[in-house]
Amino acid sequence: MPSISIIFGALLILLGVLGYAYVMSTPNPSATALIPAIFGIILVLLGVIAKSKENLRKHLMHAALVVALLGFLGTVSSFMKIASVFAGTAERPVAVIAQLVTAIICLCFIILGIKSFIDARKNRVE
Repeated sequence: MPSISIIFGALLILLGVLGYAYVMSTPNPSATALIPAIFGIILVLLGVIAKSKENLRKHLMHAALVVALLGFLGTVSSFMKIASVFAGTAERPVAVIAQLVTAIICLCFIILGIKSFIDARKNRVE
């Protein structure tokens, strides 16, 4: 699971950096495009520390899932806004798409994390 955290964190960092690079070329640049990168940095750090600290792995991966859950809850509203992008009425269509991608990445990480926890519980020796 720590490797998965690092991979998904890297995806969020990439999304944030690409979004920020795009926003910097617009008339109204905003640092909020880096928000996915912040979540990504946290996930990468938690994954790296979990790889090196076996005794803390369970707690760190739970923390990574909480971070992903917060990221998902903060961006889930983009599912409702995506129709405005296709209708051409969205004020910032790239921001809506970036939020949607962030929500999807976080949701996929949450699903994989829950599956990992279930599998670990099943495989635990009693």
